[in-house]
Amino acid sequence: MEWVGARETGVTARGCAAVACAPVSLASPTSLAAIPSPSNAVWQLGPFPIRAYALCILAGIAVACWVTERRLRQRGAAPGAVLDIAVWAVPAGIIGARIYHVITSPAPYFGTGGDWFKIFLIYEGGLGIWGAVAGGAVGAWIGARQLGMPLTVVADALAPGLPLAQAIGRLGNWFNNELYGGRTDLPWGLEIHRMEGGQAARGEAGQPILEEGLYHPTFAYELLWNVGVAAMVYFLDRKLRLGRGRAFALYVMGYTAGRFWIEMMRTDDANTILGVRINVWTAALVFLGALIYFLRVRGSREYLIPAGLPTVATAPSATSDVSQVDLSAKGATTEPARPEGYRVVDEEQFAHWRRTGEAPPDAGSQPDPGRSDDEATTAPRPSAERPEGAAGGLAESAGEGGGSAGGRADDAHAASASGTPAEGTAAESATERDS
Repeated sequence: MEWVGARETGVTARGCAAVACAPVSLASPTSLAAIPSPSNAVWQLGPFPIRAYALCILAGIAVACWVTERRLRQRGAAPGAVLDIAVWAVPAGIIGARIYHVITSPAPYFGTGGDWFKIFLIYEGGLGIWGAVAGGAVGAWIGARQLGMPLTVVADALAPGLPLAQAIGRLGNWFNNELYGGRTDLPWGLEIHRMEGGQAARGEAGQPILEEGLYHPTFAYELLWNVGVAAMVYFLDRKLRLGRGRAFALYVMGYTAGRFWIEMMRTDDANTILGVRINVWTAALVFLGALIYFLRVRGSREYLIPAGLPTVATAPSATSDVSQVDLSAKGATTEPARPEGYRVVDEEQFAHWRRTGEAPPDAGSQPDPGRSDDEATTAPRPSAERPEGAAGGLAESAGEGGGSAGGRADDAHAASASGTPAEGTAAESATERDS
């Protein structure tokens, strides 16, 4: 059996007889092992275009919010706190990402034949992660300030979720047939279509036109790298219990280390300094900044205790998302209590508060000497639920409860008198540590 022009035309010649096949130029001969690219990045839903790039970004944001919400609640934040932060951080991040892209790649907008109006066409691609992180940080700071919690707590909670969001967002580049590397003959080489308006250009026979050869799928390299960064941050943070923004600094170092070598493989147009792409320089500088921060800043994981609530806390089940509210304290109202802000405490103090409902003496009135006035000041909280959610990794220490059976009995008695179930068995603590 003989195959003639099968790659280009899909026509099979069988037997020994010669079969005439008209040559075509729709796709170049490539190896059978290759990664195909979508020929369609936009679908029409009536008059509305549904763009794969936008869907990937939204999916990434949703995953990052879910991870951050879970980790914030383990640190004492009220349910829904991440949404109060995201309404500021997400728009600011998108604006920052677009500004960075336009500044570093101005030719398509202000160069010869450029169109400045395309600055607003974000769905066509062009979001710089450096601007996204900078803009998102500003938005997150605004949201966190309104909630009365330090930005470092939010950043550490976000650290594993952000690279996952970036990984999902890179799938949008695959749909757009963009951000690929140089030519390759590796089995995982990427086919690239000539795209026009979100659709692959087609030849006279109606077949999608492919670019010559195969290319390095740099979008896939970065996708896999980001998943690895997320896993690294999660497990190291779980082991080392990083605080004061060090988990986020660890993410930055991991991401920029990968972006440095992946960026040098890309062949799309970009401005350069001394013959090196701007993003390569940026990755190196940001890595050094994150490394310095990680080495100089010290501090264990931070936890939050709500301000402006009764001194006896409700202690929900470690696996329950149902708010536990003392109805008698509110005159039988069903509206959950809303903290006016948060105080930062260490892990031992947080464990004691959750088990007994007794806030540390310095948590309600004394500022934390390790942080700025803005972070230490209780800020108004417009909308938040009563804090619940277990702190991942809280094992009772011998010092809490006096180190004796009598001390533990006193804690249990105090919790019982307030209607709060006592938490603190070794099994429950082990379960929370593995969550």
